[in-house]
Amino acid sequence: MTFILTEHDSVANKFIAELRDVNIQKDRLRFRRNLERIGEVLAYEISKTLEYKKHEVETPLGIAHTNLPHQNIILASILRAGLPIHQGFMNYFDHAQNAFISAYRVHHKDGSFEINLEYVSCPNLENSELIVCDAMVATGASMALAVKALLDFGKPKQIHFASAIASTSGVNYVKRVFPKAHIWLGALDEELTARSFIVPGLGDAGDLAYGSKIQE
Repeated sequence: MTFILTEHDSVANKFIAELRDVNIQKDRLRFRRNLERIGEVLAYEISKTLEYKKHEVETPLGIAHTNLPHQNIILASILRAGLPIHQGFMNYFDHAQNAFISAYRVHHKDGSFEINLEYVSCPNLENSELIVCDAMVATGASMALAVKALLDFGKPKQIHFASAIASTSGVNYVKRVFPKAHIWLGALDEELTARSFIVPGLGDAGDLAYGSKIQE
């Protein structure tokens, strides 16, 4: 299953547009907040797919009956660009446990690159709803490698991938590696350059959110 926010007009269109806008991007606080907002909207959409149990709430005047989600939700973020979206999910799934993965590209002079995975911190994933957050899915290689590393910590009941913007080829790659996973996107872009950058995309989400870095 793949869900794309911008396939249906909503206020999320504004958040995506501001993320892409080269002038608005200069405001790092606003850029991070818009990624966070996308995380919040996607969290709400994912919440519709969870299992619920009946629950009673005592009010000052009586008992209210409601249904509440009861799964063990684990939010996983790929550092560093995934952190604002991760925060958006935490704003809604505030009792979730958390996992963090350091995965980044190491570029070579010939234009190729490999994914370097250095750090994984994760709770027990057994029978959980695992939601993996990243700002963008370009080739899908980082997402796939990260989840393969996470699976050493247990088998989740369901895997969800959540991202603000993804490329078609990146989504297709993730689907091939994890055919039963659910994919939740803000927007889907068709083009991927020879250096594996999404077009029109939005640029380097990590740099836009937290400042530029020295390339080793």
